[in-house]
Amino acid sequence: METTTEASREAAPQILSVDMVPTGTPLEWPIADASDHALLYDRGAILLNDAERRFLFDTFKPIRGDDLEDAGASPASADNQAAKPDSTVPLTVKDMHLAIGGLLGLRSQVGGGTPMQPCRIIGFAPNESIFITPPMTSGRPVPLAPGENVEIVAIASQAVFRFVCTVDAVCQLPFDYVVLSRPGVIRRLRERKSIRVRTRLAVRYGLGVTGDSYDGVALATGISALGISLSAPLPLGQVGDRVRVSFGLKSPAPGSHVETTAIVRNVQRPATPDGLTMHGMEFDQLDTVQQMALKVFVFDRQDDVQYWSNPTR
Repeated sequence: METTTEASREAAPQILSVDMVPTGTPLEWPIADASDHALLYDRGAILLNDAERRFLFDTFKPIRGDDLEDAGASPASADNQAAKPDSTVPLTVKDMHLAIGGLLGLRSQVGGGTPMQPCRIIGFAPNESIFITPPMTSGRPVPLAPGENVEIVAIASQAVFRFVCTVDAVCQLPFDYVVLSRPGVIRRLRERKSIRVRTRLAVRYGLGVTGDSYDGVALATGISALGISLSAPLPLGQVGDRVRVSFGLKSPAPGSHVETTAIVRNVQRPATPDGLTMHGMEFDQLDTVQQMALKVFVFDRQDDVQYWSNPTR
């Protein structure tokens, strides 16, 4: 019975209540979020006031981070090294790391200028032919004919690629699907203007550009490959100031942790005394791994139909 009780304690980290978290004094243990174990406050960090503590409990589900350490599951932090993606220029289907269920945009090369239409990968052949669901427009399959050349944009786990295939077959049995030939020359898409997506991520911040610890936690409500929107219980700086930020990304790509500085581009103060301050921030310096992780995270969260049906993107 003693062993079972101990195992249960380790498996269920202690959920904190407001009166368990002090303000104005160093924390005796780290605080993490129950939803994804993201580290919110290090051991020894100080919550400045009741407003910061209220924001913590209104926005997250705080638990004791040392309980995670005892159970062998440390809070997600910058110490968790991100796996670096393969830097080899992709030349084949295998090199692109396409996955079953992955999103493709398809456009016929007949009558150029038509928008991309969404479809999904359902399989691969040994000769690198690709099996896809029929692309749809307005709820109806896009007409395709064997021998027709189609342009493909593929959102893979590590990047976005463009190539051309020939339609080898359009099949109805045992279900509707299309067989595409082995891709021709595969190219990476050029860098485009960054797209912002809604999100909900815990972001630790440090005031100033130097220091080994963080001053508090904020909530990312929007993110792009170039910047982030932060909601916080207090202003983090004036326009032009630099703030250290640290947060984890959840994506099909190898797990990544972003730790960098960001420049405050705009500050929207709350209309009421107990409201939150919104910050628009631009990332200052990102390494290649962080840039790729952010791009994949954003692409993974775009609305499929909206993205592919807009020919101006």
